[in-house]
Amino acid sequence: MIRNYLKIAFRNIWKSKGYAFINIIGLSVAFCISVFLFMTAYFQMSFDNFHQDGDRIFQTYLFSNDPDKAGRSGSMPMPLTPALKAEYPEVEAATRLMNGSSLVEYKGKYFDKQVMLVDADFLRVFSFSMLEGNRQSALNGLSDIVISLPMAKAVFGSEDPVGKQIQLGADGGSKKTYLVTGVLNDFPDNSSIKSDAFIRVENHGGYHREKDQWDAMSHKAFVKLKPNVNQLTFENRLKSFSAKYFSDNITKLKKNGAKPDERGDLFAVRLQKLANLHFDREISGGNGSSMAVVYSILGIAFFILLIACINFINLTVARSFTRAREVGVRKSLGALKNQLFVQIWGEAAMICFGGFVVGLLLAYVLLPQFNATFQGKLTLDYIFQPDRVGIILGLFLLVTLIAGGYPAWQMSKFNAVEVLKGKITLSRPGILRNSLIVTQFTLSSLLICCTVIAIQQIKHLRTQPLGFTKEEVISIPVGNKVNGQQVLQRMRNLLHDDPNIISLSGSAVNLGMGKDRSSSRSVIGFVYKDREISTDWLHIDYDYLKTLGIKLLDGREFDSAYPTDSLNRVVITESMAKMIGEKEPVGKFFETDTAGAKYQIIGLVPDFNLYSSKTDKKPVTMFIAPSSPISYIFVRVTPQRLAGAMDKITNVWKEVAPQAEFTGTFLDENTDGWYRDEEKLSQMFSLASGIAVLLSCLGLFAVALMVIEQRTKEIGVRKVLGASVGGIVFTLSQDFVKMVILSIIIATPLAWFAMQKWLDNYSYRIEISVWVFILVGLSAILIALATVSFQSIKAALMNPVKSLRSE
Repeated sequence: MIRNYLKIAFRNIWKSKGYAFINIIGLSVAFCISVFLFMTAYFQMSFDNFHQDGDRIFQTYLFSNDPDKAGRSGSMPMPLTPALKAEYPEVEAATRLMNGSSLVEYKGKYFDKQVMLVDADFLRVFSFSMLEGNRQSALNGLSDIVISLPMAKAVFGSEDPVGKQIQLGADGGSKKTYLVTGVLNDFPDNSSIKSDAFIRVENHGGYHREKDQWDAMSHKAFVKLKPNVNQLTFENRLKSFSAKYFSDNITKLKKNGAKPDERGDLFAVRLQKLANLHFDREISGGNGSSMAVVYSILGIAFFILLIACINFINLTVARSFTRAREVGVRKSLGALKNQLFVQIWGEAAMICFGGFVVGLLLAYVLLPQFNATFQGKLTLDYIFQPDRVGIILGLFLLVTLIAGGYPAWQMSKFNAVEVLKGKITLSRPGILRNSLIVTQFTLSSLLICCTVIAIQQIKHLRTQPLGFTKEEVISIPVGNKVNGQQVLQRMRNLLHDDPNIISLSGSAVNLGMGKDRSSSRSVIGFVYKDREISTDWLHIDYDYLKTLGIKLLDGREFDSAYPTDSLNRVVITESMAKMIGEKEPVGKFFETDTAGAKYQIIGLVPDFNLYSSKTDKKPVTMFIAPSSPISYIFVRVTPQRLAGAMDKITNVWKEVAPQAEFTGTFLDENTDGWYRDEEKLSQMFSLASGIAVLLSCLGLFAVALMVIEQRTKEIGVRKVLGASVGGIVFTLSQDFVKMVILSIIIATPLAWFAMQKWLDNYSYRIEISVWVFILVGLSAILIALATVSFQSIKAALMNPVKSLRSE
């Protein structure tokens, strides 16, 4: 019987090979794209889930119920972690994490590496795979260092690194010798924490100054709670801790009129689960992913699969009329309903399997292109893991059951007697077919609307004034092998007379993301005239405003002709002036703490985007300090010879810093990273909408072909009675156009609502225009007409004698 079923299945597929081909192509494309998208979403949601006891690991953050807007910050004061361990037995382990970089020296060779400063509990909190060393004691000593496998290979080659001594420190500055006590395996791609090496946080230059300061926020902190400790209960226990150590913050909030939140807190230390950190952009300082992007990826994958399933159901139900007599004969010969269901569903499963196999082959071929387009990290090894294979097989079974199960169930219900009489009892199949077509085009129109609006928002962000001129500026990461102050001065001397160089400057912070893939931020808080002030504290060099094209509103720029400019003088932005409540801030003084020096404001500039173009411009305070490091050098060049200027600066760099690699980029390339998530989302929408339209048109074409075949005699009669070709085409197309118009009416409010929610995440956003929906609607109608008209015109031109010959 099974052999007979297989023979019949192959014969039916071969007999209707055109429809089988349409189904296999549609399903294979849907499978391929859905596998990519589901795996991408799975990868994002799997961040940091590989740690043992991950449900007991939390990052601490500070909650402040400010009258204007409640805020959360992941930056912690240095004494917080030791105090938590000392005062709360619920804390099993705790560690501070501070990003850093250093020059590593071993046997006269130098390596620029990222070195993270942590506590001894770091390897007790996080369960990174350790190849060598003792997890419990590897960081017990202040001179211990644990390195990653890539660093071990780069620095030591084939030598065993454990027990070896290396030196860390800036070139020409103070260095310290460390003993390698452990080697960590490669970090998983889905790890939020990555570094070349780990040393104790006590080695931080400002540790002894900050270890007792509760108002100096400088790092992240993680705690691992003991088993069976409830997060909410522990947070309630921390209320007294907040009142004890953050009383000044609470007092200031009360003065500003702040009210307790629903949990009764003005200011509190709270916990965020490790599993949620990748999507918590507020306490991570803007890093991590957007959950909206992940939901969009899942939605797109689901839409594409649904459209492919709709095609399959429509075609299979439509073809069921041609197999009605077969089903009737089998029932009259004793076939049971479940036997017929298995047979028909088995044929659908074979087509689905063909689409599945072709889809996997497409995924194999297109994987590199997908990764390149969406900055993905999927590999075949990653996809073909047991749990991922389970997801892929689950997709296959789900599609098979949905796409093949319903038509098989409907056909198995045919009444044998009525079918053999030529009557088919499937009730009003046109309603199902039309509903599915409307659903298809609704999803397609929804995706097209979202694509257009996302592209408009990206264009708006790109054209939004940043407050500085990003064109014709080269950004050069200095690194740890050279002294940034010295290199900047040498470059000034060598490029002083070059007509292609307009100006040079430096800063501790890059604008955008350069090739070093590094970023840092310094924020200070203080009180000015009973106002709580928080500002970015930005170290710059002379000619910074000139180099970046930032205009002065009042006062003056830093000038080397004024020696005191490098001593407690600052230039502030408009939002900083507003925060301190000074309409004419130039000449005013403020203190960052009671023991610190007074800073005088000498200049006022417009607000500019220092870290992101998506949020409001933050208050910035700029200062000059010869003792502070310059991490990035900016060079403004003439627009006439950009490529030549880059070559010139590359050669100059080799002369002034031969030991350091040149990794300069144009500033507009750096700031492109600010739009990475939006670009990725718009690309996914574009890909999805294109595929959705293609699949919808493919299904519409096949259904139109089927409907026209069923109305062949009607068309012949109409032609004999004098109907014109245009009239026949209009008659055949109008039903499909009505369905497309209905789908547009349904999709428009859905797209408007969804994109309004998405746009609410941006401080600088567009207003959705009604023309978007009008143009998308007209495009959908034209696409549907083009799809249907080909068969309609062909049918209208057919000789009516042939279509009526059997009558």
